[in-house]
Amino acid sequence: MNKPSRRVLGIIGGGNMGSALVRGLLAGNFFAEQIVIVEKDNSRIAELQREFATIEISSQLPKCDSVVLAVKPTDVVEVCSNLEAAGVRQVLSIAAGVKIATIENATSGKVAVIRAMPNTPALIGQGASAMARSASCSDENVAWAKQILFGVGTVVEVTEDLIDAVTGLSGSGPAYIFLLAEALIAAGVQQGLSEQVSNELVRQLLVGSSLLLAESSETPAQLRKKVTSPNGTTAAGIAELVSKQFAEIIASAVGAATARSKDLGK
Repeated sequence: MNKPSRRVLGIIGGGNMGSALVRGLLAGNFFAEQIVIVEKDNSRIAELQREFATIEISSQLPKCDSVVLAVKPTDVVEVCSNLEAAGVRQVLSIAAGVKIATIENATSGKVAVIRAMPNTPALIGQGASAMARSASCSDENVAWAKQILFGVGTVVEVTEDLIDAVTGLSGSGPAYIFLLAEALIAAGVQQGLSEQVSNELVRQLLVGSSLLLAESSETPAQLRKKVTSPNGTTAAGIAELVSKQFAEIIASAVGAATARSKDLGK
């Protein structure tokens, strides 16, 4: 393939999530020649050059059709001020809390904007992302953004007013799962297991249960009921969780994270 005269895609920000997106693109339908990573931190540039030896790493955005904003929220407006000169037509932003209107204002409304919220499992290609389109977006713009996000997991489309709820659920969700893992490991130790054994059992418990849920056509409730024999050990454990209002606690956690996301976006 001949090197294109204009870069198809610029990844602005070569941090963890930006790098994960690049890996997903290379594993998909993008060639290295179609991508440029824009990064200003010299130490990070050296790391990127080692991992992505065939991709151009630049401190400045060259002429570019499309970009992904994978920078800190505080840097978005400054970065966007350079997009028009580079010829950018469409933007996918994964900057947390930055609204579509902010990017539109910073680009004088001349680019199509898609705002997305991926989560940390995207770092291993198993992320859950939600995206929202600006009013100026075409179906082609949306398909482009989905192609990028599918490289690091699954993606759903929502309206922008629901991005905060997505943040509270799947954005913060990995931390809830890790906290559950901590609690289960500690509970196993309380029952006499060594920490090593409890840790190994819990890790595989979560991996195996997640795969079963992902591959099954049954609902979570149906899968739970199949494991829960009447008057059995699992039923006793579930009854204790219900009595301690487990579902209500989870709902409160998601609600608190959603509310905080709204506050940060003001």
